[in-house]
Amino acid sequence: MDRFPFPDDLIDAQQQWHAAYRALAVPRPRRATELRRRLLLLSVRIEWHPFWSTPAGWSPAARVELRRMTAGARNADAA
Repeated sequence: MDRFPFPDDLIDAQQQWHAAYRALAVPRPRRATELRRRLLLLSVRIEWHPFWSTPAGWSPAARVELRRMTAGARNADAA
């Protein structure tokens, strides 16, 4: 079913990244510094994940698919 075999920890990190980004995007966010630090930590965790060193992770389409897949989960949570 899935085109790319993303590990669960990578999917979870990307979902957390989206959640932190949305929390920071509201007007006058609470804990803005904490959220920025969280975004940086998650960005590093996602960028340097070992999955990107595998043949399945070499494709730029894999990164796009991960973001698309986890952003879709955001819509399911909102419903």
